[in-house]
Amino acid sequence: MINFRVDEMRIVHALVWLGIFVGSSCRAEIVVPKLIGSNMVLQRESNVKLWGWGDAGEEVEIVCDWLDSTVKVVTTQEGVWSAEVATGSSGEPHRIELHGTNEVILENVLFGEVWIGSGQSNMEMPLRAISGAYTGIQNAEEEIAAANYPDIRLFQVGNYSSDSPLDDVETGITMYGVPPAKCEWLECSKDNVGTFASTAYFFAEALHKKLGVPVGIIDASWGGTSAEAWTPVDGLIECGLDKDLVRARTAPQQADQKIPSRLYNGMIHPLRQFKVRGCIWYQGESNTSRAEGYHQLFTTMINQWRRAFNDELSFYFVQLAPYRYGDVNSALLREAQLDTLKLPRTGMVVTSDIGNLTDIHPKNKREVGRRLSLHALANDYELDIAHSGPIYQACEIIGNEVIMEFDHSEGLKAKDGSPLSGFEIAGVDGVFAEAVARLEGRAVVVSSSDVPAPSEVRYAFTNEADGNLVNAAGLPASSFRTLRNAKNNGDRE
Repeated sequence: MINFRVDEMRIVHALVWLGIFVGSSCRAEIVVPKLIGSNMVLQRESNVKLWGWGDAGEEVEIVCDWLDSTVKVVTTQEGVWSAEVATGSSGEPHRIELHGTNEVILENVLFGEVWIGSGQSNMEMPLRAISGAYTGIQNAEEEIAAANYPDIRLFQVGNYSSDSPLDDVETGITMYGVPPAKCEWLECSKDNVGTFASTAYFFAEALHKKLGVPVGIIDASWGGTSAEAWTPVDGLIECGLDKDLVRARTAPQQADQKIPSRLYNGMIHPLRQFKVRGCIWYQGESNTSRAEGYHQLFTTMINQWRRAFNDELSFYFVQLAPYRYGDVNSALLREAQLDTLKLPRTGMVVTSDIGNLTDIHPKNKREVGRRLSLHALANDYELDIAHSGPIYQACEIIGNEVIMEFDHSEGLKAKDGSPLSGFEIAGVDGVFAEAVARLEGRAVVVSSSDVPAPSEVRYAFTNEADGNLVNAAGLPASSFRTLRNAKNNGDRE
């Protein structure tokens, strides 16, 4: 019996050594990340990266049918290969061939505009009703039936929380009824759009219709998630979020846990090498209880993403809609979002007029996607269109009146034809009273008989108030407060 075990051990050792020898003499197949695949959209008229993995020192030939010559690269000692290739304008589908010890063929590749949609449930919310959390958007079945756009390509990143930055996306876990992601590019049709992120889809549809070019939209969103979860570790350090940093570094790996930094690791970091035009974002509900730190956190997150993508990505986001949040004042979070516009290449969509006080998931996602597209069309594609509602800029106190100036103030009016509403005014005691507001050209004049010496003004600055100030394009004004920064010029002549 003892001799038999010795013989077994010798056989095992022999097999191990044989495996090592065979493994060292066989070449691994070249592979590409899930994001590099047939049906993908590559950013048009750009230098884009193709990359993957193989054996160290392996030569990879890249044949693109739009290039005159073959691109050759050699895999690094770490088994990574990459190459930049130039894309042209939008047009016919293209083919890419990758040749190494094996062959990878990518077909039906388009040149167009590529965007990422991210955030929490109001971004992830699919068109179709799939659960108690996601009960369907407005006119869901009609929208799905009409979604026949072969030049819009959809890519869904799986919901996956990772304790370290990943180089490839995962199909992820099932949550809130959203099925596991296929992690492959799909032509948009009624058969696959139903469970895709509705706001991202409508954004892509609006761009496609206006620009007449293919659009690739990458959904990397997850309901019920905080901004901390989407911020890299370096960002948590920068913001001094020590408790979040400890969790990010020490919590056990759990793919279904929304731990700080780990959604960035599993869902954004794998995308960083793919050339995109920009990002759209809908998040903030999970941060309303700590709004005081959201401006720094959100600003840091955007800068960290830009650093990871090595690009000054356009970043357009949705301001929270009115909702009965309870003990917290979501206007403080909206104020933090408003302050984020100080960052270059950002834009904010106001949704105060299309919210639902009893449903944190308002159903009119078509309009949210359209309003996001206005920012991209105006800023990235240089179309001369109105793209923002009125944004408070400055005010002046003259006697008992406050004269308020706004950006994006062409054609200021009340959306419903009624007197302006939502304005409140206070003196140095900080006690606010409902104000009377009237239009004077592109300014709003605010006063109250109860406040003879005004010091500050606020607008729609509660959970539920939506106000009714819009511009000629019908885009609503953001909530705001002046924080006593008005200039007092005495009595009005």
